[in-house]
This record gives sequence, C-alpha cells and structure tokens, in this order.
Amino acid sequence: MSDFRSRVADVIRVLNEIGFDMGTYHISVWGALRILIVMVLVFMSAHLIGKLARRTFRRIDSLDRTQQLLGEKIATIVVWGVSFLVGIDVLGISLTALTVFSGAFGLAIGFGLQKTFGNLIAGIILLMDRSIKPGDVIAVNDGKGNSFGEVKKIGIRAVSVTTRDNREYLIPNENLMTQQVENWSYSSREVAINIPIGVAYGSDLDQVEKLLLEAITSTPRVLPFPSPGVLLSGFGPSSIDMTMVVWIDDPEGGVGNVRSDVLWRVWRLFGEHGVQIPFPQQDVNLKDSEGLRALAEAMGKPGHAPEA
Repeated sequence: MSDFRSRVADVIRVLNEIGFDMGTYHISVWGALRILIVMVLVFMSAHLIGKLARRTFRRIDSLDRTQQLLGEKIATIVVWGVSFLVGIDVLGISLTALTVFSGAFGLAIGFGLQKTFGNLIAGIILLMDRSIKPGDVIAVNDGKGNSFGEVKKIGIRAVSVTTRDNREYLIPNENLMTQQVENWSYSSREVAINIPIGVAYGSDLDQVEKLLLEAITSTPRVLPFPSPGVLLSGFGPSSIDMTMVVWIDDPEGGVGNVRSDVLWRVWRLFGEHGVQIPFPQQDVNLKDSEGLRALAEAMGKPGHAPEA
C-alpha cells in the first residue's frame, strides 16, 4: 500500500511540474485534471441526488401533482447550488477570488440570461399559485386562431402544451405570466359547448326540442348534470335559429368530436321524423308594368323565345 501511495505521489508531482506560471498562480496538468475530476464528481453527485429527491417527492401521496412538481424544482435548484459551493470548497477556491467573475456573471445574467432566469422564476410562481398546472386545458394561439391544448409539463424555460392534432407548443413561462390565458379547468373541469342549429318555419318546436334533447342525452360524453338545454336564439331570414347547450368534464378529449356526435344524431332523428333543415332562400316579387306584360305575352306565343 505504501509503494502504491508513493507511486501516486510521484505521478502527481510530475504532473504538477508540467505547466506554466501566470503571475502568482501556477497552472499545471495536475491542476487541470483535479478541476476536471471534481467537476465530473460534482455533476454526477448533483444529478444523482436531484433524481433521488424527485423520486422522493413523487412518492409523497399527501401532495398533489402540482405540489410535487414544485418541490422537485426547488430541490433541484438547492442541490445544484450546494453542489457548486461544495465543488468550490474542494478545489480550495476563495470566494473573494470570484469577485470579478461574479460581477461578470451578474452582468451576463442581466443581459444575456435575463429571459432564462425570468422564465425560471415565472415557472416557479405558476406552480406556487396553481394558476396553471399539468393536466389543465388552456387556449393556445397557433397563429391561425385560438385552439386548446393540455398542459403536459411545466419546465424550467417553457410550458409544454399538446393540442388535439398532436402538435406540441412550447410557450415561455413569462408569456403565461404576463398575457391573458384562458384556462378551461382552473376551478372546474366542466365546460359548456354551444351547438347552433336551424329548422324550417312551420316546424313543431316542441317536437324539435324533444328530438334535440334526445340527441344530446344519447351522446356518451355529455353530462346529465348540469342539465343540457335547448334555447330559441332568434328568427332568421330562412330558419328558426336554436342553440343546444351541452356540458362535458373532459375537455382534453376535444370538443369538436362531441359537437359532431350530437349533430350526427340530430340529422338522423330529423330525417326519421320529417323535420327540415332549411337552406337560404329568397322570394322575388315583380311589380306590374307594360314591359313585364309585353314579355309575358311574347313568352306565351308558341315558337317564340324572348331575346337575351
């Protein structure tokens, strides 16, 4: 054992002699290897301890998913901060020697990393006030209009939102803090869907209402409570306008498919009971005039076609 230690000491001494001096500091191969080894050990230790901390929070059943995620993020920040300080202490670097470096680092944060740290703090605030949490359904602006998506993950920089067409949007945390967000499941997961429809004038509205309610209640995802309803919206130029109001409690499953299912059932029931869905039409009234009578006489003569 003593021979091994002496050989190691000789190797360290040789590696320490290979280098150069910069002012009062001696930079050697051994010093560089020592820094590299400490950095690797610190990184591996921080990664392992952070992973164990995340697993520990996930096993605490008394906390909901949002509280678990918040604890994981705070634990990760603490672990990496302590690991950084431990690495500095092991390397024997004086904190006073880092004054210039810390000033430059602070300047970099103020300019280059401002958005990164802003998104980090915004993500922690979102988890603390529980305004947006994993599993929520929020409205997302996809450039063509607002579409909704489910929050899959709240990361350090951005929130991952997956829409019904399997598109994943990465929205910076700051945007969700400073802009208006429509959260469909913030206080309740029950969402109302309005489905407009028109029937022909002369239809039995009592019968129409019964058929619409039958179509609504036979749709699987529609809730029996709050009770669905049928509203008379107005009298249009070609139809009597009505609106079906249905409720669901799983908006992450989509609303367009519920609307489609209801309308399919309405179409079949209307066809079975002879209820007509009108198309736009207009009545044209022609006033009596000499030109109109002459045209009518010309069209009434056999073999005569009016000029175009």
